Amino acid sequence: MNGGPVTLVILAVTVLVSWQAFGNRRLIERLLLWPPAIDRQRQYDRLVTHGFVHADWQHLLFNMVTLYFFGRHVERMFAPYIGPLGFALFYLSAIVVAILPTWLRHRHDPSYRSLGASGAVSAVLFAFILVQPWALIFVFFIPVPAIVYAVFYVGYSIWMDWRGGDNVNHSAHLWGAGYGVLFTVMMEPRVVQAFVARLLSPMA
Repeated sequence: MNGGPVTLVILAVTVLVSWQAFGNRRLIERLLLWPPAIDRQRQYDRLVTHGFVHADWQHLLFNMVTLYFFGRHVERMFAPYIGPLGFALFYLSAIVVAILPTWLRHRHDPSYRSLGASGAVSAVLFAFILVQPWALIFVFFIPVPAIVYAVFYVGYSIWMDWRGGDNVNHSAHLWGAGYGVLFTVMMEPRVVQAFVARLLSPMA
């Protein structure tokens, strides 16, 4: 499959930074989201850098595999409208938008930390689902229609965000997904009509 150079660059940078951080506690502590550091020390770069470090290889692999398969599609979809640089800015802005509610909620909590590209990856994934609602997404090697996956993903994320206790930032997943949809609609409003038409014609 051709295309997606920006996606591949983002993927490579994320893997490199995460890999370096796995063996360097000082580096990971400097890059992850720690709200008091932003509030007290004005380290606003953490709103972006947390998206390039991960808890472990499994966390990194899940995010990067998803980005690899869907990011290239979305990059090509966005190219006629905003070009490669625009897609890069979309991804970086998704990292920030997805984490903002978490930062505001925990900005005075010295025990809170968050890291990972999940919010931005969710934005990419849901931009794809908006355009291709009946495409198949493989969940643990089981093919699931994208729109069905989206419904369960959002429902599960809302429930787990309310329940808490699993050390996963489900809020970032939700806000990232919402941002991906909103960005796509603002970029090309006709996508809403196309989404409804495709949703009503699954065999088309």
